Amino acid sequence: MAENAVYLFTVDDTAYFLTLDRPKLNASAAEQFSMISTGIFREAEPQYQAFAGITGQQLKNWYDSSRYCGRCGSELRHAEKERMLQCPVCGHTVYPKISPAVIVAVTDGNRLLLTKYSGRAYKRYALIAGFTEIGETVEETVRREVMEEVGLKVKNIRYYKSQPWSFSETLLMGFFCDLDGSDEIRLDTEELSVGVWMEREEIPEHSARISLTGEMIERFRAGFE
Repeated sequence: MAENAVYLFTVDDTAYFLTLDRPKLNASAAEQFSMISTGIFREAEPQYQAFAGITGQQLKNWYDSSRYCGRCGSELRHAEKERMLQCPVCGHTVYPKISPAVIVAVTDGNRLLLTKYSGRAYKRYALIAGFTEIGETVEETVRREVMEEVGLKVKNIRYYKSQPWSFSETLLMGFFCDLDGSDEIRLDTEELSVGVWMEREEIPEHSARISLTGEMIERFRAGFE
């Protein structure tokens, strides 16, 4: 198993590796370990190890789905000097996939637009979110996603901060913006189950400390936006 391990990264003085083959556990080890969802990394402590764990899972998904060259079908090989896979036949190179996406907090004075996803296990309040499409700026993504999901126009788009989010292999970019015009919500029920304006004082505390969504909701709730 160790011979097949791939170096991932180092946190402080600890190096992390990924075993590409699933280990076979004997009866004794099977009594001590169990398979659990990667969702555990949302709440696990210490947080830096949870971050290392889910980032390692993202890289594992990339290695699993990038075994063969998309051009000629040959088996890809690991590069020695950087995190890259290369085809020994045609020279095609493959890097880890990172998809840009936005998190959008739409505000209207003392109100914040909160949503809930449709058909997902995650049941907490969230913000508008979506992936950036080819040929689109992230600001255009903000306007499009808000219009598509809740039928609202926005203005004064303000960048807040970014966050790597390995659960969906994305680089999240957070924005605050103001309602522009009518506040009537026209919900896309395929994406969302709830869309509601909520006064600052009514917003429940968001416990998901690791997420950019939770941080932005808490920032508004505390009066910083």
